[in-house]
Amino acid sequence: MRRTRSRLPRSRTLAGVPLVFLLALCAGVAPDRAAAQDDGIALGSVVQPFTIEDLDGEAVDLAEVIGRKPVLVEFWATWCPVCRVLDPKLAAAHSRFGDEVEFLVVAVGVGQRKEQIAAHIARHPVAGRLLWDGRGAAARAFEAPGTGYVVLLDAAGKVVWTGTGTGQDIDGALQRLVSR
Repeated sequence: MRRTRSRLPRSRTLAGVPLVFLLALCAGVAPDRAAAQDDGIALGSVVQPFTIEDLDGEAVDLAEVIGRKPVLVEFWATWCPVCRVLDPKLAAAHSRFGDEVEFLVVAVGVGQRKEQIAAHIARHPVAGRLLWDGRGAAARAFEAPGTGYVVLLDAAGKVVWTGTGTGQDIDGALQRLVSR
């Protein structure tokens, strides 16, 4: 008996997202990797505010946040193992710095749907305001190398720190940011 391998049509791979893109997205977030300032947007860059949406499809103008107070942006997914490790760190940081720093959790539109995200966060809340990046606008603006990527912006909207991996010193980076 001869076995044949079936292949999904290219248009059906992960809801229309090519598998190559998904692999590239995950490549920068190996669980044992811990780094800061080696991937993504350059330090000193100023991110121009743009509009993104929340899970309800409501527009969120980031000009109302960026450039007003420090901002932490995490690129996140329900399926991301690095994000799961970072969750308690971010929850602790949010408890400590949430009055001084705006926390934005950007759910990437790769391999997950809004409904899945809503069900997930009902069981496992995230630390911060959850946004939906279904079209990749935030990923492009921040040059996100993958999920588990964290960016800190100062009150002027300038990138002062980035990190990837599970060993990020988010608390230390936030402490330095708010002590300025």
